Amino acid sequence: MGCYDCCVRCIGAVPYPSLVATLLCYAGMALFCGCGHEALTQTEVLVETYFTRNIQDFEVMASFIKYFQYVIYGLASFFFLYGILLLAEGFYTTSAVKQTFGEFRSTHCGRCLSLTFIIVTYILAFIWLAVFAFSAIPVYFLFNMEQTCHTINILAETTPSINQHSWICMDARQYGLLPWNAMPGRACGMTLASICKTSEFYVTYDLYIAAFAGAGITLLALFVYMVASTYNYAVLRFLGRKGIH
Repeated sequence: MGCYDCCVRCIGAVPYPSLVATLLCYAGMALFCGCGHEALTQTEVLVETYFTRNIQDFEVMASFIKYFQYVIYGLASFFFLYGILLLAEGFYTTSAVKQTFGEFRSTHCGRCLSLTFIIVTYILAFIWLAVFAFSAIPVYFLFNMEQTCHTINILAETTPSINQHSWICMDARQYGLLPWNAMPGRACGMTLASICKTSEFYVTYDLYIAAFAGAGITLLALFVYMVASTYNYAVLRFLGRKGIH
């Protein structure tokens, strides 16, 4: 029974919400960073090939893509380390709450550390909410592009005149991908429809969807962290007021 009791106590000390949140965080960041990095590379090829003739018009976007790819490397490293820290903090607070290891109790310093993690996680969640919204922009652009191509194909099948659909365009300048003086900056009619049939378009679209999903999973993980850590901290404060330190 001694070994059995020890195993039960060890299993009981596992912070399952924090563990689930850590796995979600790692899965989400893997999707966001991996697919986002490759999607940016494909975007560079797509815009440079079909939307601009002058390389100078593309320099700002190319620099932004390169800069953001370095940001992705930093995000992956940061969330890997922060996930480990939050999981360790989850083990600490869960053990203190359940009092599983003999006379183990929380300390005032430990509660302050837990509060610090909670505040930082709340700040990260709000920041990541903005990242989640920002990651929807390329998905929205490519979705509109796909729907526009679908409209062009329908018009091409139903109307013999090319003038009926040559005015339907997608302008990359409207989405901030290129400066307003970039030429041509847009694709129209059957030229646009042919772009939508390329493998570069579908690969880029799928990668951005995966990156958007990864950002959502990471945001969910941060919310799970917040709920679990806030609950544990509240219990620790309650035990502290009762004199159970």
